[in-house]
Amino acid sequence: MLLYVLQSEGSSPGRRGFNMAVAADGSFSGTIGGGIMEYKLVEKAKALLANGTSETSLMWQHHDKKSSDQSGMICSGSQLIAFTPLTPTQLSIIKAIADSERDGTKQVIQLSPAGISVLYESNDHALPFFQFESETKWRYLELVNNQPVIHIIGGGHVGLALSEMMHFLGFYVIIYDDRADLTTLNDNSFANEKRLVNYSTISELFTHHPNDYVAIMTVGYRTDKLVLKQLLDKEFFYLGLMGSQNKVKTLFAELEAEGYNPASLNNVFTPIGINIYSKTTREIAVSIAAEIIREKNKDLPTGRA
Repeated sequence: MLLYVLQSEGSSPGRRGFNMAVAADGSFSGTIGGGIMEYKLVEKAKALLANGTSETSLMWQHHDKKSSDQSGMICSGSQLIAFTPLTPTQLSIIKAIADSERDGTKQVIQLSPAGISVLYESNDHALPFFQFESETKWRYLELVNNQPVIHIIGGGHVGLALSEMMHFLGFYVIIYDDRADLTTLNDNSFANEKRLVNYSTISELFTHHPNDYVAIMTVGYRTDKLVLKQLLDKEFFYLGLMGSQNKVKTLFAELEAEGYNPASLNNVFTPIGINIYSKTTREIAVSIAAEIIREKNKDLPTGRA
């Protein structure tokens, strides 16, 4: 049974697109938000499988003590879950989705009362897309292989630690360096792509990346400045620069003296990362990842003031 969160409101623990697969023996993969709610819905999925259910069904879960469809949680908000049976006849669909994840091709999953299918083109809606008219007339569309992309410019120790962190957070990781014999770059098994570059022409690799994340952490001040000057006026969702406050102050003063727009400098997250008094490379990676997650999710409801 495939469980899919089609819609979520308020501080619901399960966000749109969260999903999990539940087998008849109770084993599962993925999550729709965790806690007592997920436990109950896994049990429901097992019961549906035991009964031989072949129909896709919907179930609202309200996270309060007032509604009839209570989840058992009191965090407020709600979520709508689709229960979609998967049978051997759909193995070709599952294989197509898996192949798309592996080779990076763009496909669209469609869920509806008829079950799951794959669309190879869907240009008429912003994704993810959910349309509901009734329990028997609805559809949900979601792009496969829609990972956020982070460009880590600098393949040293922090670049390696950040690659590991962002890989496990579900990002597509591209790491850059100008040193062919760099051990931490060659040993980096977490990056999806490793690119040996000339920092003086790195801007040529960035044409249109408004939704991407960039972390500059080259070997030193000179190359940090060289890279930042080329990327400063390009559009990214997040642009961060590693360095001490004194280094950043000096670098920015030099750039302003060279005629760079102070407003552009203000858009750079630097010193990079949330201040958690990081010392080790992995602590620094945690602080950077935390800042990126905060920016990525800043428009989502959190349940906090």
